[in-house]
Amino acid sequence: MTSVPVAISEGRALVDEAMRAAVDRLDPLTRRVGAYHLGWIDTDGRPAEGGGKALRPALSLLSARAAGAAPEAALPGAVAVELVHAFSLLHDDIMDGDRTRRHRPAAWTVFGSSAAILGGDALLSLAAELLLDEQTRGAHWAARCLTAATRRLIAGQALDLDFEDRTDVSLDEVLTMSSDKTAALLACSCAVGAMLGEGPPALISELTAFGSELGVAFQLMDDILGIWGSPRVTGKPVLSDLRARKKSLPVVSALTAGTAASARLADLYARPEQHSEAELREMARLIEEAGGRAWAEAEAAQRLAQAERHLKDAEMKDEVRAEFLDIARFVLARDH
Repeated sequence: MTSVPVAISEGRALVDEAMRAAVDRLDPLTRRVGAYHLGWIDTDGRPAEGGGKALRPALSLLSARAAGAAPEAALPGAVAVELVHAFSLLHDDIMDGDRTRRHRPAAWTVFGSSAAILGGDALLSLAAELLLDEQTRGAHWAARCLTAATRRLIAGQALDLDFEDRTDVSLDEVLTMSSDKTAALLACSCAVGAMLGEGPPALISELTAFGSELGVAFQLMDDILGIWGSPRVTGKPVLSDLRARKKSLPVVSALTAGTAASARLADLYARPEQHSEAELREMARLIEEAGGRAWAEAEAAQRLAQAERHLKDAEMKDEVRAEFLDIARFVLARDH
């Protein structure tokens, strides 16, 4: 298993208390959904150890340091981006019908779809509230950044749903969807701390561009893991994205490759009935044969290289740049 960068581990520790304090503002019913989804309690409301990678909060804290501010200055932004991410996953699980999240039953299977939707709505509104509490010029920039990123995230999710009923999805369309659904929030995460620290616009621009490229690389790796990842590590069923007929990046690359494997894959994807385990394994093999996996891995490496170039052009301390690079390389090498 890939080791987690120090910046992520330290960021999680710094943000956890602020996250819990923020979620405590919610009413008891939506607070319970949020606390369960974030891994803090079990299905009976008892304390639990869990939670995600805290990638976005770590990037937010680092961006404050890049601007010469203390990481604590970025805490409202770090918590806000993680709350928006949590909102998106709560709703995503419902839309995709995913029954597990991080090795546990998904929140909607525990509390019901309606309660999970409301819990996600509550987390989203809370994110904006935290930034508006600050009442500074930097907080205004950060709130605009997060609001725009959320709008793009929703647009990307809408495209993802639209693709389910289409057989003519292009690779450019899926890259656009990934840029909106995943990269927009990651780009905001990479800049929001610098905004709260009122850093120079040139730095904020480079950090945003870095995060945008990193976000697409992240989605490419997520799509690879959604097909070939180990359920023991990812917490998702084997071949989960194929079972859901996701038009993910490796899949669309393979479907549009124009090979015999592409045609066979298209035929399997178009079948209305549930696929057997043997058919799902065949689909995974066909994607590799048509070059979908190799393309996704190469594209992720190229996006990482572009992200690193933006980081090189940004003025910041070398040790901060090195920590950004550690996180970026973790994204490409991760197994969950």
